[in-house]
Amino acid sequence: MATEPFPYDPPAPPAPPAPPSPGSRGRRRGPVALAAALVVVGGVAGGALGAEVILGRTPAPVAATSPASSASAAPAQTPISAAALYKQAVAGIVTITTEVARRGQVGEGTGSGIVLDQNGDILTNAHVVSGASQIQVTFNDGRSATATLVNANTRADLAVLRVSVAAASLHPLPLGNSDTVRVGDAVYAIGAPFGLAGSMTAGIVSGLNRTDQSSGRTGLIQTDAPINPGNSGGALLNTQGQVVGVNDSIESPVAGNVGVGFAIPVNVVKQLLASLEGGANQ
Repeated sequence: MATEPFPYDPPAPPAPPAPPSPGSRGRRRGPVALAAALVVVGGVAGGALGAEVILGRTPAPVAATSPASSASAAPAQTPISAAALYKQAVAGIVTITTEVARRGQVGEGTGSGIVLDQNGDILTNAHVVSGASQIQVTFNDGRSATATLVNANTRADLAVLRVSVAAASLHPLPLGNSDTVRVGDAVYAIGAPFGLAGSMTAGIVSGLNRTDQSSGRTGLIQTDAPINPGNSGGALLNTQGQVVGVNDSIESPVAGNVGVGFAIPVNVVKQLLASLEGGANQ
């Protein structure tokens, strides 16, 4: 899934805008971690966004305008390009591989994780590491380390792992504010769908305060950024490269994405972080 930012071709000045084309589908939900040997986990690629503003050249009649104070205009945060965002964030996303013994057989699972700090703490979904007898974390540069489970909150589907590596080799991602997320905002998902490490997809926030009927989790962020098995535990990022959600599950009639994905808001993570980093599973 590693799609590079979607190319944007500016329209020729005289050409009228083309009508938008619709499309969609859906139905069946499930976590997007992955279990191989018992099931293998997944990958894919993503969508894109674009917007343009056309400014008219007609001279304004005589609109009486009072002089605007430059001090009163609050500067808006400038989005960075998808390519720059990927370069900035990908080192903070890891691939998580687990060994799980079930019914006398050993299976392998794959998911994603987010580097939280330089102490070696890594955030992921609880279902990614559930029942794991061994957990391996692989960084974007190919280095691997054995991880231990610090704590998991199965109700919230969140877990923190810890690795012992040099602090300089860890690249924590900044946590944003999911309360500021709005429907229509551009977002990016980075993870290891189908084991394809460092894959990025793009989309928008499709809805807020959604409920996952299969798990009962509420308050989720809905996105059409392609999320697939293996994306679980990876980051949903805003256009400043801040984590606004933890990719968690999809609703689909097939074992893959059809444009309805769910992420746990990062503000939920912030509320639970102290207990998750402290131990004692919940």
